[in-house]
Amino acid sequence: MDFIFPFTFRELNVLKQKKFSLVELVHHFFTETKEAGIWIFADLQVVFILDGLDECRPPLDFSNTQILTDVTESTSVDVLLMNLIRGNLLPSARLWITTRPAAANQIPAQCVDMVTEVRGFTDPQKEEYFTKRFRDEEQTNTIISHIKTSRSVHIMCHIPVFCWITATVLEDVLKTTEGGELPKTLTEMYIHFLVVQAKLKNVKYDGRSETDPHWSPETRKMIESLGKLAFEQLKKGNLIFYESDLTECGIDISSASVYSGVFTQVFIEESGLYQDKRFCFIHLSVQEFLAALHVHQTFINTGVNLLSEEQTTSQRSGSAEFYQTAVDQALQSPNGHLDLFLRFLLGLSLQANHRFLQGLMKQTGSSSETNQEIAEYMKKKISEKLSVEKSINLFHCLNELEDRDLVDWIQEYLRNGEYNPEYLSPAQWSAMVFMLLSSDKNLEEFDLNKYGGSQEVLLNLLPVVKASNKAVMTVYGLSDEGCEGLSSVLRSQSSSLRHLDLSTKDLKDSRLKILSDGLRSPDCKLETLRLSICNLSDRRCEGLSSVLRSQASSLTHLDLNHMDLEDSGAKILSDGLRSPDCKQKTLRLSICNLSDRSCEGLSSVLRSQSCSLTHLDLDNLDLGDSGVKILSDGLRSPDCKLETLRLSGCLITEVGCSSLVSALKSNPSHLRMLDLSYNHPGDSGQELSALVEDPHWRLDTVRLEPSGVQWLKPGLRKYFCELTLDPNTACQRFKLSENNKKVELVEEFQWYPDHQDRFEHYPQVMSSTGLTGRCYWEVQWSGQVEIAVTYRGIRRKGDSVDCGFGWNDHSWSLECHEGRYSVCHNRKCIVSYESSSPPPLPPPPPPLAQYQCMWTVLLDLCPSMESALTN
Repeated sequence: MDFIFPFTFRELNVLKQKKFSLVELVHHFFTETKEAGIWIFADLQVVFILDGLDECRPPLDFSNTQILTDVTESTSVDVLLMNLIRGNLLPSARLWITTRPAAANQIPAQCVDMVTEVRGFTDPQKEEYFTKRFRDEEQTNTIISHIKTSRSVHIMCHIPVFCWITATVLEDVLKTTEGGELPKTLTEMYIHFLVVQAKLKNVKYDGRSETDPHWSPETRKMIESLGKLAFEQLKKGNLIFYESDLTECGIDISSASVYSGVFTQVFIEESGLYQDKRFCFIHLSVQEFLAALHVHQTFINTGVNLLSEEQTTSQRSGSAEFYQTAVDQALQSPNGHLDLFLRFLLGLSLQANHRFLQGLMKQTGSSSETNQEIAEYMKKKISEKLSVEKSINLFHCLNELEDRDLVDWIQEYLRNGEYNPEYLSPAQWSAMVFMLLSSDKNLEEFDLNKYGGSQEVLLNLLPVVKASNKAVMTVYGLSDEGCEGLSSVLRSQSSSLRHLDLSTKDLKDSRLKILSDGLRSPDCKLETLRLSICNLSDRRCEGLSSVLRSQASSLTHLDLNHMDLEDSGAKILSDGLRSPDCKQKTLRLSICNLSDRSCEGLSSVLRSQSCSLTHLDLDNLDLGDSGVKILSDGLRSPDCKLETLRLSGCLITEVGCSSLVSALKSNPSHLRMLDLSYNHPGDSGQELSALVEDPHWRLDTVRLEPSGVQWLKPGLRKYFCELTLDPNTACQRFKLSENNKKVELVEEFQWYPDHQDRFEHYPQVMSSTGLTGRCYWEVQWSGQVEIAVTYRGIRRKGDSVDCGFGWNDHSWSLECHEGRYSVCHNRKCIVSYESSSPPPLPPPPPPLAQYQCMWTVLLDLCPSMESALTN
């Protein structure tokens, strides 16, 4: 590389009224090239660095630009830059342009070869910064500890300048007697920063004490002047100021050095190319904050809205209109130059932020009603399909207002099909993560489905997963990359994840191995893992068994319900459960295709001295009396610690029940709950019930009902029920036939007598008999169909959502259409699949040839049905 020419847009803005050729512009800034007689650059390897595109005033307009190819032809600076970027001028040159994300879209996509995001400080680099910033080790550790206690501040410190501001603020906070309360938002931090500067002026330059009021008359006047300068120049797009700019704002040029001397960390004085004096704020964000403070202070003190063209005095009732004007102006900005200004302005509207500004302005901020009104206004704007950057900035503004619904709105935003997560840039994802982590909403549970559910969303929101106590990912498939991301969260020493639900995932061997590696990590703190309906065959159980045997594993609850494990898989798992390092307390194996042969391994686990198992769920397994007899051998062992045993629907008769009675008499000190419902225990069941009353037994709950010989059928057919359709509920476009067991949607209206139960608008029909207990039925269908369960009280008249299956809190529906299967409840599709087969519920019997599909339904209508199906 022959030459690297660094330019800043701050410098280039000063020349916007002048004309240069490209050669002249280089000579102007780099006089050495002119002195060396370098006029031709075409044969040289040249790199131009254009720093701070977001500070370019006015923004570059590529839509209507004069084409220029001659490096010696003079024109305006903006035309030079745009032709240089397009490659018309000096096409052999390389360009590196830096910018805030909001202004990046100014550059046409075809002109960009590569985008690099500067992510800022990593967590170790943050600590390194503060360690170098403070010499006192104790003070350093205290500050780092303080920062870590505030998630939002810790995240914002990835920005180097914010690290510096935070260090300045916390150094002062720790000296005061105000308790060291950490600022939570950007606005709070900058208010603290301004207070520190005011205190510094009072003590260092005015000879006052640190306990004196911050805002002396001189300091107030200085803040007002700097705020006016910041706002007036921000409106014009100027980041560098001259004597005339200062004079307009009431700042005497002779005292400018006093301003820069007093506020050395706010306002600086420097010399230009020709030693002319120039002034600027230490950082653009400081100018934006002071500009917002000036506008807010003017409105609060005088009622004048500086953002309005008329600038007439507004009454206090116009507060909402004042902030709405600011929102509108920020949205109209083509390069987002008012984005941070708006965030500060809205942050200053909160009463809580006025505590440190007492004495600087009147203490009459906006009411909570006004804040709610402006929050709703911004949500309405987000709904109007703004650009991603503008929407994200409004999310930031909601965060400054501490809006409690922020997380819900981000979830809705990512679920909306208009915004494909694949097209969000790394910077935009970083903003999303920041807002989710810094929001006041508790991150107890991360539900991927609420954010759209795609792999792109998962991979970019992994920091949110890591900060959550529970993660639920029960909808979409999990790729190798997704598994690797989750595994990295499990391996992270700072991860808060304790519960992981991967139900309905098709975990291939490679993916389960990746997850198992994370689960075996010494830093993994996961306690609960749900893999229900995950197509986990016996050959894939070895990975899980190795996790159970791992000394480092913290896993205590494992849910493998609805798996096709078979007896061989159960044997492999039993080997892990017998390990002295296994900490498992809960194991769920309901509907896992296990027979009595699997009971030997499980019984050996119960007999193991090291076994910690206290809850075992074996519901709906065809164990029979022979399997229960083997399990009873384990229950009889003095080493068995089992407290809950579920054997509902396991083909158990009086013989098997007698084995349980005998076992429990041998070891009465642990088992507290026994579920034998949907079996046929006979007289032995009564004997078990009697044991509940015996004070020498810990057993306090025995479930025997329903019971009877009818439940001794293998598989799910024991719950089979015949359904007939109720013609009094059928919509008039439904045609019933075959003794009311078949329904068709037809064009012509059917004649039915008037009835209060009939669905008036929705094409729906209900069964004639209500369902209670466990119910199993089969639905044969073709075309598009919705299969639903509902309370009888669902509305029938009208076309509101209160009448539609799955669109209210009275019903749940499965929609089947062309390979797409969605389960809906209360106006939300809470589960969705796209495949050639229905959702992975218990396997149906062989489909009949004349039908396109047969779907098997098992429904347990218990008292907690609403909660269970909602979740």
